Amino acid sequence: MNQITRIASGTDANIQDFGDLLRNGEPARTVEEERLHRKQRLAATFRLFARAGFDQGLAGHVTARDPEFPDEFWVNPLGRHFSQIRVSDLIRVNHHGEVVHGSQPVNRAAFAIHAALHKARPDVVAAAHTHSTYGKAWASLNRLLDPISQDSCAFYEDHALFDDFTGVVLDTSEGERIGAALGDKKAVILLNHGILTVGHSVESTAWYYLSMDNAARAQLLAEAAGKPRPIPHDVAKLTHSQVGSQKGGLLSFQPLYASITALEPDLLD
Repeated sequence: MNQITRIASGTDANIQDFGDLLRNGEPARTVEEERLHRKQRLAATFRLFARAGFDQGLAGHVTARDPEFPDEFWVNPLGRHFSQIRVSDLIRVNHHGEVVHGSQPVNRAAFAIHAALHKARPDVVAAAHTHSTYGKAWASLNRLLDPISQDSCAFYEDHALFDDFTGVVLDTSEGERIGAALGDKKAVILLNHGILTVGHSVESTAWYYLSMDNAARAQLLAEAAGKPRPIPHDVAKLTHSQVGSQKGGLLSFQPLYASITALEPDLLD
């Protein structure tokens, strides 16, 4: 059994070893290479989100911090459907809300939320928020997710609640309050609004958005059928350490990226 087979057939605790092995011998990316890497994963994220049904009118935005200009981020242009977004369609916005690369307008809510989040969390490379159906449904309950499955443990004690809905977010002061509620966690539930995830890579951010919406769906279904039995605290904490890492999220995104770029290669244009 070779090293990759041996690691991949082990437990989730081996994810870090697997990630290190995949990058063994790879030279560090230049700024230009890293920018393209983030933009390609960002465009792929929109295509995946479209297939998941996360697109709704003008709502929804995912951002990626620029590696050269850390106070600027790449985002989808206003009015462009997720299913049509290509790398060349992405725009770059500065901390004043000005488009510094591209000719399309930016969604004001995207700027108000994401500019504040990127400023509050220098460790965050990307942030994702859409009006996904299960995320919206769960957000109306004003509750955190419970650890009712292995997958939901990825968010155990690692997500927060923002319980002050005041309408469409158009001012950075509300983005700052969302950032304060998020704290050092990977996700926040926005009351009467939806869910938002952040990460140290575009890949982990996108994976955890998909995973959190799925966790919300699972709990809604479980509670509709009966009374779910939560995983005990100690076991939930252990499981979080096994399935909730940023590196785990990055690796979990890889097969999705390979699939969507094979099915829709024009996204890389």
